[in-house]
Amino acid sequence: MWMKTVFWGLLLFMLVATTMAVEYGARSHNSGPWSWCDPATGYKVSALTGCRAMVKLQCVGSQVPEAVLRDCCQQLADINNEWCRCGDLSSMLRSVYQELGVREGKEVLPGCRKEVMKLTAASVPEACKVPIPNPSGDGAGVCYWAAYPDT
Repeated sequence: MWMKTVFWGLLLFMLVATTMAVEYGARSHNSGPWSWCDPATGYKVSALTGCRAMVKLQCVGSQVPEAVLRDCCQQLADINNEWCRCGDLSSMLRSVYQELGVREGKEVLPGCRKEVMKLTAASVPEACKVPIPNPSGDGAGVCYWAAYPDT
């Protein structure tokens, strides 16, 4: 008797869960809080012009003026959804690569390799003390995509 009850309980649970998943779009490959950051859904990606300047300066070993750091941090903090901050930094980085015609393994700027610029951009949230989601829970404020080669 109890097996029948468990079976019907699980069946009811699966029916409710499936209905909710369909209702909230969980079938999408891009579901979750980060899906709100998708330009296809109307999200406007931030240009992060201050961060662009900061990353370029840091990458070549130059001192970053306080005003540039402040602008970058403010622009990053102005992105209300913290799930979108790393995505916007990644978009900014891709636009820098495109603007400079960078290919894999090349220098982005004299004295600055692509990999160094990527790590510099990924660490902007930490430098600015602006929170980003960190599923690993290790407290690092570095964008997850820094660990992947094609960012």
